[in-house]
Order: sequence, then C-alpha cells, then structure tokens
Amino acid sequence: MRLNPIVKKDVRVQARSMKICWGVFAYELILALVFFFAMMIIQQESRYSTNNIYSSMVWLYPVLAVTQIVILAVVVPVRTASSISGEKERQTFDIMMTTGMTPFSVVLGKVTTAIVQSMFFVTASMPIMALSFIIGGMSWSYLFWFLGIAILVSVFSASIGILCSSLCKKSISAVIMTYGFYLIFCLATLMPYLIYVIVEESRYMGGQTYNGFGENLFLFLMLNPIVYVAEFFAQIMAGESMVKSFLDLTNTGHGMSLAYQAAKGYGWMIFSTILFAAVSLLFLWLAARHINLLGGHKGKKVKGKKDSI
Repeated sequence: MRLNPIVKKDVRVQARSMKICWGVFAYELILALVFFFAMMIIQQESRYSTNNIYSSMVWLYPVLAVTQIVILAVVVPVRTASSISGEKERQTFDIMMTTGMTPFSVVLGKVTTAIVQSMFFVTASMPIMALSFIIGGMSWSYLFWFLGIAILVSVFSASIGILCSSLCKKSISAVIMTYGFYLIFCLATLMPYLIYVIVEESRYMGGQTYNGFGENLFLFLMLNPIVYVAEFFAQIMAGESMVKSFLDLTNTGHGMSLAYQAAKGYGWMIFSTILFAAVSLLFLWLAARHINLLGGHKGKKVKGKKDSI
C-alpha cells in the first residue's frame, strides 16, 4: 500500500521537531490537572456518601474523555485550517499543484496528517485513562468506543478546517472562519427545534391543540456535535438514550415519530455517526473541488500564454 506523500513528509518533519514533544507535554499537563481536580471532587463526595471511593473512579472516564474531545475539537481545526492557506502564504501552492497528486489526495493527505497527530496525543493519554478501567471496573470495550469517537470528531473537525483553508488566502482568516463555521453549525442544528418549542408554547398558551408532527425537527440534532458526545456518554454511563429520556421528560416524544423511533437503543448513535461521516466526506469533496478550480484556472492561463508565444 502506497503511503500518501504529504502524510509521509509531514509525519517525518513532525518527528524531527520539538513542537510535537511540547504539544504532548501540554496535552498531558492539561489531563493531569483535570485528573487531580476530578480526584479532589471524588474524595470530597465520598466523605458524605456510603459508596466506596473506588466505585466512583468510573467517573474519571467521562471527565477525561470529554476533556480530550474538547481539546481535539479545538486543536485539529487549527491544524487543517492553516494547511492549504499556509501553502498559499508560502507561495508553494502552485508547486504542489504541479505534482501528480489529485486535489482530493492533497486534501486527504493534510487531513490524515492532522488525525495522525491527534491520535498520537490520545494514545499518549492512555495510561491516565486506564485508571478508570483498572480501578473503576469499567469494560475495556468502552476504551475502543472512545477511540472511535475521537477519530470521528477529529475527521469532522479536520474537514471543516480544510474546507475553510481552501476558501481563504490567509491562515488567520481560515482559523477564524473555521471556528465561526463550527459555531454556526452547532447553532443551526439546534435552532429548528428551539423555534418549534417556542411556537408550540405560544399555541398552547393560546388554547390551541398540540401539533406533534414538528417534533421530527429534533432529528436535526443528529448533526449537533455536543448532542452526539452527550448521547455517547449517556449510553455508556447510564445505559439509556439521553435523547429518548429528554423526549419522554418533555412529553414531546410520540411513539410514531421518527425522532422517537431513532432514539431507541443505539439507533441515534448509529444514524448520527453515519451523518457525521457523510458530512465530513462532503466537506472534503468541496475542499478538493475548490482546490481543483484554483489549479485549473491557473493552468488554463499558462497554457494560453504558451500558445500565444
């Protein structure tokens, strides 16, 4: 199997740089601080409860896992947001486009490099994460579930960053655009259901009957990263769907609605994972298409000059 040249080059450069060492140090330092803070809370709670302190160690898993996912969601987009725009700033974009690599291979190489680096950080944190499995008695299968979620979050974040990087000429503009797009994406998937709740509340106050068909707008939250992570840990720690519990609590979950049916068992996680993977591929394709258009326009211009000569 032939390794992507961009991945091969970037990984080799990172291995020779001290930045990766300082990055791992900062990553582990943050996890260590979170770990000690969580242990202080667990010890404090154990004094006022009859539960054994070792049984409370299982909560280290969601605390450390959420911390790592937040770090990945913040750092990975920065890494990819400066990949294509950085080539433009260094004036090496045209040289890169003269190689035999397709635009999608270029995009895939940049994204893969960011994912490899993020997985290197996650792997380095396994000794701390293992405490919740060894002492807390959790199943080791949850560790592989977390790795899968970390990879998916990294791919999704990297796809947003690479798309914004292909659209911007400056790295700082690409980074700002990436975080802005991230925020808009989270709010846009939440707004349809919030609008529905406000409208239904006003109709109820006006004495009108309840319209249950609009609750399917809750399906938009399948593309909300915050809801996705919260649903994952609800399934792990509580053994039930957070979405289904919310629909039951608010009395908006009718048995025949698509949202309620999708929230049964692991259905929400499965469908949400498929949607996130599809959206990530779409963003990668759009980034490659935009890069191809930039390279194609420049190529036609050079060809026209040659013919005139």
